[in-house]
Amino acid sequence: MTHPSLPPARGKLIENAALAPYTWFRVGGPADVLFLPEDEADLAAFLAALDPAIPVTALGVGSNVIVRDGGIPGVVIRLMGRAWGEVMKTGELELTAGAGALDLAVAKAAAKHGLTGLEFLSGIPGSLGGATRTNAGCYGRELKDVLVRLEGVTRSGERRTYGAGYAPVEFTYRHTDLPDDFIVTRLVLAASGAGDAAEIAGAIDTLQARRAETQPIKEKTSGSTFANPDPPGTPDQRSAWKLIDAAGCRGLKVGGAQVSPMHCNFLINTGEATAADLEALGELVRARVFDASGVSLRWEVRRIGRLHAGSESA
Repeated sequence: MTHPSLPPARGKLIENAALAPYTWFRVGGPADVLFLPEDEADLAAFLAALDPAIPVTALGVGSNVIVRDGGIPGVVIRLMGRAWGEVMKTGELELTAGAGALDLAVAKAAAKHGLTGLEFLSGIPGSLGGATRTNAGCYGRELKDVLVRLEGVTRSGERRTYGAGYAPVEFTYRHTDLPDDFIVTRLVLAASGAGDAAEIAGAIDTLQARRAETQPIKEKTSGSTFANPDPPGTPDQRSAWKLIDAAGCRGLKVGGAQVSPMHCNFLINTGEATAADLEALGELVRARVFDASGVSLRWEVRRIGRLHAGSESA
Protein backbone atom coordinates (compact mmCIF):
# COMPACT_ATOMS: atom_id res chain seq x y z
CA MET A 1 0.00 0.00 0.00
CA THR A 2 1.41 3.39 -0.96
CA HIS A 3 1.24 6.68 0.89
CA PRO A 4 -2.16 8.37 0.38
CA SER A 5 -0.53 11.69 -0.56
CA LEU A 6 1.20 10.16 -3.59
CA PRO A 7 -0.42 10.23 -7.03
CA PRO A 8 -1.15 6.93 -8.79
CA ALA A 9 1.43 5.45 -11.15
CA ARG A 10 1.69 2.53 -13.55
CA GLY A 11 5.14 1.69 -12.22
CA LYS A 12 5.98 0.43 -8.73
CA LEU A 13 5.77 2.59 -5.59
CA ILE A 14 7.49 0.99 -2.59
CA GLU A 15 7.42 2.58 0.88
CA ASN A 16 10.42 2.38 3.24
CA ALA A 17 12.41 0.70 0.47
CA ALA A 18 15.91 -0.55 1.22
CA LEU A 19 18.43 1.24 -1.00
CA ALA A 20 21.67 -0.49 0.00
CA PRO A 21 21.06 -3.36 -2.48
CA TYR A 22 20.76 -0.77 -5.26
CA THR A 23 24.20 0.75 -4.59
CA TRP A 24 27.63 -0.63 -5.40
CA PHE A 25 28.87 0.15 -1.89
CA ARG A 26 25.92 -1.83 -0.45
CA VAL A 27 25.38 0.72 2.33
CA GLY A 28 22.78 3.29 3.32
CA GLY A 29 19.32 3.70 4.78
CA PRO A 30 15.94 3.34 3.07
CA ALA A 31 13.99 5.63 0.78
CA ASP A 32 10.77 7.00 2.21
CA VAL A 33 9.30 5.91 -1.12
CA LEU A 34 11.00 4.25 -4.09
CA PHE A 35 9.38 4.85 -7.49
CA LEU A 36 10.22 2.61 -10.43
CA PRO A 37 8.43 4.28 -13.37
CA GLU A 38 7.16 2.16 -16.23
CA ASP A 39 8.27 4.62 -18.90
CA GLU A 40 8.84 8.32 -19.53
CA ALA A 41 5.13 9.11 -19.74
CA ASP A 42 4.58 7.45 -16.36
CA LEU A 43 7.46 9.43 -14.86
CA ALA A 44 6.24 12.76 -16.26
CA ALA A 45 2.64 12.24 -15.15
CA PHE A 46 3.69 11.21 -11.64
CA LEU A 47 5.97 14.21 -11.17
CA ALA A 48 3.37 16.62 -12.54
CA ALA A 49 0.82 15.36 -9.98
CA LEU A 50 3.23 15.01 -7.03
CA ASP A 51 3.01 17.57 -4.21
CA PRO A 52 5.80 20.11 -4.93
CA ALA A 53 6.75 20.02 -1.24
CA ILE A 54 7.84 16.37 -1.48
CA PRO A 55 11.55 16.09 -2.34
CA VAL A 56 12.60 13.95 -5.29
CA THR A 57 15.97 12.25 -5.78
CA ALA A 58 17.07 10.42 -8.91
CA LEU A 59 19.25 7.35 -8.35
CA GLY A 60 21.02 5.61 -11.21
CA VAL A 61 22.52 2.18 -10.66
CA GLY A 62 24.27 3.46 -7.54
CA SER A 63 27.80 3.15 -8.89
CA ASN A 64 28.94 6.62 -7.90
CA VAL A 65 26.96 7.40 -4.76
CA ILE A 66 26.99 7.00 -0.98
CA VAL A 67 23.46 6.80 0.38
CA ARG A 68 23.76 7.99 3.96
CA ASP A 69 22.66 5.80 6.86
CA GLY A 70 19.51 7.80 7.60
CA GLY A 71 18.11 7.10 4.14
CA ILE A 72 16.61 9.54 1.66
CA PRO A 73 13.50 11.65 2.36
CA GLY A 74 10.64 11.93 -0.10
CA VAL A 75 10.61 9.97 -3.34
CA VAL A 76 13.63 8.23 -4.86
CA ILE A 77 13.29 7.52 -8.58
CA ARG A 78 15.22 4.70 -10.21
CA LEU A 79 15.04 4.03 -13.95
CA MET A 80 15.33 0.28 -14.39
CA GLY A 81 13.90 -2.27 -16.77
CA ARG A 82 13.83 -2.79 -20.53
CA ALA A 83 12.20 0.56 -21.33
CA TRP A 84 15.05 2.43 -19.67
CA GLY A 85 17.98 0.33 -20.86
CA GLU A 86 17.28 0.06 -24.58
CA VAL A 87 20.09 1.01 -26.99
CA MET A 88 19.29 1.50 -30.70
CA LYS A 89 21.11 2.67 -33.80
CA THR A 90 19.08 5.66 -34.98
CA GLY A 91 21.39 7.20 -37.56
CA GLU A 92 24.37 6.32 -39.71
CA LEU A 93 26.72 7.23 -36.88
CA GLU A 94 24.25 7.69 -34.03
CA LEU A 95 22.97 5.64 -31.09
CA THR A 96 19.98 6.45 -28.91
CA ALA A 97 20.08 4.98 -25.41
CA GLY A 98 17.87 5.03 -22.36
CA ALA A 99 19.34 6.68 -19.28
CA GLY A 100 19.23 3.35 -17.46
CA ALA A 101 21.52 1.64 -19.98
CA LEU A 102 24.87 0.63 -18.53
CA ASP A 103 27.81 2.47 -20.06
CA LEU A 104 29.44 -0.86 -20.89
CA ALA A 105 26.26 -2.00 -22.65
CA VAL A 106 26.26 1.15 -24.78
CA ALA A 107 29.90 0.58 -25.77
CA LYS A 108 29.13 -3.02 -26.71
CA ALA A 109 26.04 -1.99 -28.69
CA ALA A 110 28.16 0.48 -30.64
CA ALA A 111 30.67 -2.28 -31.38
CA LYS A 112 27.90 -4.60 -32.56
CA HIS A 113 26.86 -1.94 -35.07
CA GLY A 114 30.45 -1.35 -36.17
CA LEU A 115 30.62 2.15 -34.67
CA THR A 116 33.90 3.50 -33.30
CA GLY A 117 34.63 6.23 -30.78
CA LEU A 118 32.41 5.00 -27.96
CA GLU A 119 34.77 2.33 -26.63
CA PHE A 120 35.83 4.55 -23.72
CA LEU A 121 32.35 4.21 -22.20
CA SER A 122 33.26 0.64 -21.27
CA GLY A 123 35.59 2.00 -18.61
CA ILE A 124 32.93 4.11 -16.87
CA PRO A 125 31.06 2.25 -14.13
CA GLY A 126 27.31 2.75 -13.92
CA SER A 127 24.55 3.99 -16.18
CA LEU A 128 24.53 6.52 -18.99
CA GLY A 129 22.16 8.84 -17.12
CA GLY A 130 24.45 8.91 -14.12
CA ALA A 131 27.45 9.57 -16.33
CA THR A 132 25.68 12.65 -17.69
CA ARG A 133 25.56 14.34 -14.30
CA THR A 134 29.32 14.32 -13.85
CA ASN A 135 30.36 14.41 -17.51
CA ALA A 136 32.07 11.12 -16.76
CA GLY A 137 35.05 10.04 -18.78
CA CYS A 138 38.18 7.92 -19.01
CA TYR A 139 40.97 7.05 -21.42
CA GLY A 140 41.15 10.67 -22.54
CA ARG A 141 37.51 11.14 -23.52
CA GLU A 142 34.41 12.48 -21.76
CA LEU A 143 30.70 12.08 -22.35
CA LYS A 144 30.46 15.60 -23.78
CA ASP A 145 32.74 14.50 -26.63
CA VAL A 146 30.09 12.14 -28.01
CA LEU A 147 26.81 13.70 -26.82
CA VAL A 148 24.43 15.02 -29.49
CA ARG A 149 21.47 15.75 -27.24
CA LEU A 150 19.72 14.50 -24.13
CA GLU A 151 16.09 14.35 -23.06
CA GLY A 152 14.47 14.29 -19.67
CA VAL A 153 11.80 15.42 -17.27
CA THR A 154 11.83 18.28 -14.74
CA ARG A 155 10.52 18.07 -11.17
CA SER A 156 7.24 19.59 -12.39
CA GLY A 157 6.79 16.90 -15.04
CA GLU A 158 7.82 19.03 -18.02
CA ARG A 159 9.69 17.22 -20.78
CA ARG A 160 12.77 19.04 -21.97
CA THR A 161 15.61 18.51 -24.47
CA TYR A 162 19.17 19.84 -24.24
CA GLY A 163 21.80 19.94 -26.95
CA ALA A 164 22.39 21.28 -30.45
CA GLY A 165 19.27 23.12 -31.61
CA TYR A 166 17.64 22.86 -28.18
CA ALA A 167 18.27 24.32 -24.74
CA PRO A 168 22.01 24.85 -24.18
CA VAL A 169 23.94 22.81 -21.63
CA GLU A 170 27.53 23.34 -20.52
CA PHE A 171 29.84 20.46 -19.69
CA THR A 172 33.11 21.00 -17.84
CA TYR A 173 35.49 18.60 -16.12
CA ARG A 174 33.32 16.24 -14.02
CA HIS A 175 30.44 18.71 -14.00
CA THR A 176 27.38 19.80 -15.95
CA ASP A 177 25.06 22.75 -15.40
CA LEU A 178 21.88 20.74 -15.91
CA PRO A 179 19.20 21.83 -13.38
CA ASP A 180 19.32 19.82 -10.16
CA ASP A 181 15.69 18.79 -10.56
CA PHE A 182 16.14 17.48 -14.11
CA ILE A 183 15.97 13.69 -14.59
CA VAL A 184 17.74 12.48 -17.73
CA THR A 185 15.73 9.82 -19.56
CA ARG A 186 17.35 9.38 -23.00
CA LEU A 187 20.55 10.36 -24.81
CA VAL A 188 21.67 10.50 -28.42
CA LEU A 189 25.36 9.80 -28.96
CA ALA A 190 27.56 10.26 -32.01
CA ALA A 191 30.19 7.75 -33.06
CA SER A 192 33.35 9.00 -34.73
CA GLY A 193 33.20 6.56 -37.60
CA ALA A 194 32.51 3.05 -38.81
CA GLY A 195 34.77 0.05 -38.41
CA ASP A 196 34.99 -3.70 -38.06
CA ALA A 197 32.66 -4.94 -35.31
CA ALA A 198 35.04 -7.67 -34.14
CA GLU A 199 37.99 -5.29 -33.90
CA ILE A 200 35.95 -2.75 -31.92
CA ALA A 201 34.73 -5.49 -29.57
CA GLY A 202 38.33 -6.61 -29.14
CA ALA A 203 39.38 -3.08 -28.19
CA ILE A 204 36.66 -3.02 -25.54
CA ASP A 205 37.85 -6.35 -24.18
CA THR A 206 41.38 -4.94 -23.92
CA LEU A 207 40.12 -1.91 -22.00
CA GLN A 208 38.11 -4.15 -19.68
CA ALA A 209 41.15 -6.31 -18.96
CA ARG A 210 43.22 -3.22 -18.26
CA ARG A 211 40.58 -1.95 -15.85
CA ALA A 212 40.43 -5.27 -14.00
CA GLU A 213 44.21 -5.17 -13.50
CA THR A 214 44.28 -1.66 -12.06
CA GLN A 215 40.96 -1.13 -10.24
CA PRO A 216 39.23 -3.07 -7.43
CA ILE A 217 36.18 -3.89 -9.54
CA LYS A 218 35.42 -7.10 -7.64
CA GLU A 219 35.03 -5.21 -4.35
CA LYS A 220 32.07 -3.28 -2.96
CA THR A 221 33.21 0.04 -4.34
CA SER A 222 32.26 2.88 -6.68
CA GLY A 223 33.89 4.81 -9.44
CA SER A 224 36.74 7.20 -8.66
CA THR A 225 36.17 8.84 -5.27
CA PHE A 226 37.73 12.22 -6.02
CA ALA A 227 38.09 14.26 -9.19
CA ASN A 228 41.62 14.95 -10.37
CA PRO A 229 42.65 18.48 -9.30
CA ASP A 230 43.36 19.47 -12.90
CA PRO A 231 41.22 18.94 -16.03
CA PRO A 232 42.57 16.58 -18.73
CA GLY A 233 45.22 18.18 -20.88
CA THR A 234 46.57 20.43 -18.13
CA PRO A 235 50.39 20.60 -18.27
CA ASP A 236 51.88 18.54 -15.42
CA GLN A 237 48.37 17.35 -14.54
CA ARG A 238 48.07 16.17 -10.94
CA SER A 239 46.30 12.87 -10.31
CA ALA A 240 44.12 12.37 -7.24
CA TRP A 241 45.46 8.87 -6.66
CA LYS A 242 49.08 10.02 -6.66
CA LEU A 243 48.32 12.74 -4.12
CA ILE A 244 46.45 10.23 -1.94
CA ASP A 245 49.32 7.76 -2.16
CA ALA A 246 51.92 10.43 -1.38
CA ALA A 247 49.90 11.41 1.71
CA GLY A 248 50.26 7.85 3.03
CA CYS A 249 46.62 6.88 2.63
CA ARG A 250 46.94 3.62 0.69
CA GLY A 251 45.13 0.95 2.73
CA LEU A 252 43.91 3.50 5.33
CA LYS A 253 40.81 2.31 7.25
CA VAL A 254 37.89 3.80 9.15
CA GLY A 255 35.60 1.13 10.56
CA GLY A 256 34.71 -1.21 7.72
CA ALA A 257 35.80 1.25 5.02
CA GLN A 258 39.23 1.17 3.42
CA VAL A 259 41.24 3.03 0.81
CA SER A 260 41.87 0.38 -1.82
CA PRO A 261 45.41 -1.02 -1.69
CA MET A 262 45.09 -1.58 -5.46
CA HIS A 263 44.02 1.94 -6.46
CA CYS A 264 44.18 4.81 -3.98
CA ASN A 265 41.30 6.76 -5.53
CA PHE A 266 38.82 4.00 -4.71
CA LEU A 267 37.16 3.42 -1.35
CA ILE A 268 35.92 -0.08 -0.59
CA ASN A 269 33.45 -1.60 1.83
CA THR A 270 35.37 -4.51 3.33
CA GLY A 271 32.11 -6.10 4.44
CA GLU A 272 30.75 -4.27 7.49
CA ALA A 273 31.14 -0.61 6.53
CA THR A 274 28.44 1.96 7.13
CA ALA A 275 27.91 4.98 4.92
CA ALA A 276 29.29 7.05 7.80
CA ASP A 277 32.50 4.98 7.71
CA LEU A 278 32.95 5.62 4.00
CA GLU A 279 32.25 9.33 4.23
CA ALA A 280 34.50 9.75 7.28
CA LEU A 281 37.30 7.91 5.51
CA GLY A 282 36.92 10.14 2.48
CA GLU A 283 37.11 13.27 4.62
CA LEU A 284 40.16 11.89 6.43
CA VAL A 285 41.84 11.31 3.07
CA ARG A 286 40.98 14.87 1.99
CA ALA A 287 42.46 16.27 5.20
CA ARG A 288 45.68 14.29 4.89
CA VAL A 289 46.11 15.22 1.24
CA PHE A 290 45.55 18.89 2.06
CA ASP A 291 48.10 18.74 4.88
CA ALA A 292 50.65 17.03 2.62
CA SER A 293 50.18 18.99 -0.60
CA GLY A 294 47.84 21.93 -0.03
CA VAL A 295 45.38 20.41 -2.53
CA SER A 296 41.71 20.23 -1.53
CA LEU A 297 40.32 17.18 -3.30
CA ARG A 298 36.76 17.43 -4.64
CA TRP A 299 34.39 14.54 -4.07
CA GLU A 300 33.35 12.86 -7.31
CA VAL A 301 31.15 10.35 -5.48
CA ARG A 302 27.78 11.88 -4.56
CA ARG A 303 26.78 11.72 -0.88
CA ILE A 304 23.04 11.99 -0.45
CA GLY A 305 20.37 11.62 2.21
CA ARG A 306 20.10 11.94 5.96
CA LEU A 307 23.16 11.43 8.13
CA HIS A 308 21.09 9.52 10.69
CA ALA A 309 17.53 8.24 10.93
CA GLY A 310 15.18 11.12 11.66
CA SER A 311 17.77 13.83 10.90
CA GLU A 312 17.59 16.47 8.19
CA SER A 313 19.37 15.94 4.87
CA ALA A 314 22.91 17.28 4.79
